[in-house]
Amino acid sequence: MLTGLWCGACCASAQAVLEPPFGLRWGDTPEKLIDWASRHSLDVNISLPGDQPAVRILKISPRKGNLPGAKSQALEGRFHSGRLYELTVHYRDPEAGTDVMEARFNQLKKELSTEYGALAANRQDRTVKDGFATRSVSFHREPVKGLFLLLAYTAVEDQLRKTSEATFSLLYRNDNLRQDLEKLLAPAGKPAGGERK
Repeated sequence: MLTGLWCGACCASAQAVLEPPFGLRWGDTPEKLIDWASRHSLDVNISLPGDQPAVRILKISPRKGNLPGAKSQALEGRFHSGRLYELTVHYRDPEAGTDVMEARFNQLKKELSTEYGALAANRQDRTVKDGFATRSVSFHREPVKGLFLLLAYTAVEDQLRKTSEATFSLLYRNDNLRQDLEKLLAPAGKPAGGERK
């Protein structure tokens, strides 16, 4: 009940700034995502982390191809106390080379910058281990305090076999809602947020 009020009152203006995709809203229940997946005959995997009893993770993907009406291949929703606070959209195409995937990543970054403002560089890493070279870059934007976008790209090259694959993900996160839900579960007199997601 309190969560519904929070989403209705506090998120009304924030949702205009950063809403999750696929017609979802912050605070939605897992059933909404499961119903959507069922209508499109998508696979649904549900995880219940043992060390985070209030958290549920739903991973949704088609057997092959893209999600309906999208260029992405998988979706991962995180729910705290049955309410959506984080959504990650995954892009993977084994048929496309790393150059194509990097171009798609840069195009999405450009579209996000146009919609939400310039994304700030987060980090850039390059490692080589056991014949595998891994390069990753990420960018973020916080259009409203507590509402985040994180765009991350990873390319892995098998130096021995001369093959490579690249993937990228776009994460939407509502930390304001997550913190409020944690406070509701925290015992009186104890600060919330002892567990980190």
